[in-house]
Amino acid sequence: MKDSLKDFIHQNRDSFDDKEPGQGVWRKIQLALQTTKTIALWDSVLVWRASAILFLGLASYFFISGRQSSVQKKEVAQLQVEFSDLESFYSTEIAEKVALIHHFDETGEAEKFTQDFQKLDAMYQVLKEQMKTQPSQKVKDALILNLLVRIDLLNQQLHSLEQNKEEGKEMHTSA
Repeated sequence: MKDSLKDFIHQNRDSFDDKEPGQGVWRKIQLALQTTKTIALWDSVLVWRASAILFLGLASYFFISGRQSSVQKKEVAQLQVEFSDLESFYSTEIAEKVALIHHFDETGEAEKFTQDFQKLDAMYQVLKEQMKTQPSQKVKDALILNLLVRIDLLNQQLHSLEQNKEEGKEMHTSA
């Protein structure tokens, strides 16, 4: 088949050569050639080198940030485990002391204590929420400090109730 086309072109060569394409055709050909030159930019070695450097840089960044992220996750998990252990211990202590106060307090003197205790509890809830969203050593320390202050407040209240009870006994024995 190629031979028949080749033979046809050779036989009719004169009829092909007598006509020339118009100026519009050459302009279209030049525009097509110019647009292909802009695509040739991707064939440039400089572009490939820049792409390789960019890829290497991004890969390094994601590798390093991924490792740091896993280390941070381990630290956060450790903080939360430590805090949950301490929280369960101190919560048990607080519950025992509150039960003692309710047992001793028959006069209702614990009202002002209850207000302070409720404020501390509200602050504790805010800190605990922050521990869930943004865990850090500072938040853990603040939570533990809040628990310790609440225990101290309960101890003060217990001491006050014991003193009132002793004064009441002394008044009954002296009268």
